[in-house]
Amino acid sequence: MTFISKENGRIDAVMSRELELTRSQIEKFIKSIGIHINDKPTNKSSTKLQIGDVVTYEFLDMVEEESEYEVNFNVDVLYEDEDILIINKPPFLTVHGAPSVKEATLVDWLKLKGISLSTISGEERHGIVHRIDKETSGALVVAKNNEAHINLSKQLEDKSMGRYYIALIDLPLKENSVVDKPIGRNRKNRLKMDVVENGKYAKSFFSKIVLSKNEKFELIAAKLYTGRTHQIRVHLNSLSRHILGDSLYGFKSQSGKINRVMLHAYMLYLKHPKSGEMMLIKAPLFDDFKETIDKYFDKDTIDEYITTDGIASSFNTDF
Repeated sequence: MTFISKENGRIDAVMSRELELTRSQIEKFIKSIGIHINDKPTNKSSTKLQIGDVVTYEFLDMVEEESEYEVNFNVDVLYEDEDILIINKPPFLTVHGAPSVKEATLVDWLKLKGISLSTISGEERHGIVHRIDKETSGALVVAKNNEAHINLSKQLEDKSMGRYYIALIDLPLKENSVVDKPIGRNRKNRLKMDVVENGKYAKSFFSKIVLSKNEKFELIAAKLYTGRTHQIRVHLNSLSRHILGDSLYGFKSQSGKINRVMLHAYMLYLKHPKSGEMMLIKAPLFDDFKETIDKYFDKDTIDEYITTDGIASSFNTDF
């Protein structure tokens, strides 16, 4: 693929604007794959462009590498075609590798299955457009080629792609709430994020769904307008609410039997990157989430509210 530069500047900055990807994505792309400027190869993102320079780049297929960790799990596929794969991520599965990760990841599973993946996000994040925290479960889309990855990244930016989450919290909300508070690293605990004055802009919408049988807990829905680390958990904490099982941010289980954060990405909506068709994919709940619901909530009431129309309509917005 080729484009002619319309401005002077660093190649990573110019390509970022040309392809509508982040600078970090472009930097990884140039370093790992390389590009040509006026037929001369380079893998330095600091290379300067001049107006009229011809930039040539090629999206290469991923070279499959064996994981150093055993992949001893399976993942349910909710939808698949030649461009995208949508999965229901189980709890306790890390999406992609990092220096601190000492186990097989979703990316390792994708590679083992021989699934074609985009290469834009770098070696550890092949195919990953967006992610979910390790303990959180639910719908996640994977890009199978770089064209799809670029399209989906643009949808994340313009909010035409997103997810509706459901969560079980330890104290009912007073009312439906929009939380618009900046998020940054907690100064006292590096594992936590927090609402901080100079943090990154973050906005969440929480909707009341139904109370538990004893009216102490509540099932809520959440919609994110930004994608900060631990955003739902941090913004709920700012309201003095916590997700069941979330001991990091304050929930204390009396029984000790809730061993993960009861947060699930229930619905994913997006435009298909090739056809433009609007898609809405529902991710079924996992057994541990259903067991917690059955323990604290009236089953007939829950079945009435946990539906595609019920969750989406709670925000009074179209997807």
